[in-house]
Amino acid sequence: MKHTPSTHTDFVIERDFSATPEAVFQAWADPQAKRRWSDCHAEHTTEYRLDFRPLGHETHQVVYPDGRVQQIEKVFFDIVDARRIVFTYDIRLDGRRLSVSLVTVEFFASRRGTRMVYTEQLAYLDGHEDRAQRLHGTEEGLDRLGLELSRQ
Repeated sequence: MKHTPSTHTDFVIERDFSATPEAVFQAWADPQAKRRWSDCHAEHTTEYRLDFRPLGHETHQVVYPDGRVQQIEKVFFDIVDARRIVFTYDIRLDGRRLSVSLVTVEFFASRRGTRMVYTEQLAYLDGHEDRAQRLHGTEEGLDRLGLELSRQ
């Protein structure tokens, strides 16, 4: 059996919001708000749970029209109110683990409101690689976060 080495990458996304760090943090912590802005496949989501606390989990499952099942499981390791969230997550497609990520989200008070810095470090497994798609999807989600905050 041929061994395919893991590959690694990372990216950083910065966003400025006109809301306070507390309000931006709360949009990550509140299950209903988080699902509204982070669920890019809402019409196909079959399961969503958020237990926002250290060692708590966020579970997200999507069943696509062609029958493929995508599962995302997050574990929160460090949560500091209105300052920082650190979590890991993996993505599986039909039970095959595609990647594992470490994410740090930091919130900084600014003149406009909040500067949020999202840093993701990824390990791609067994030849899978989708950096451009992952970056694009994460940026779209953070854009939806901005819309969520502007409605408040």
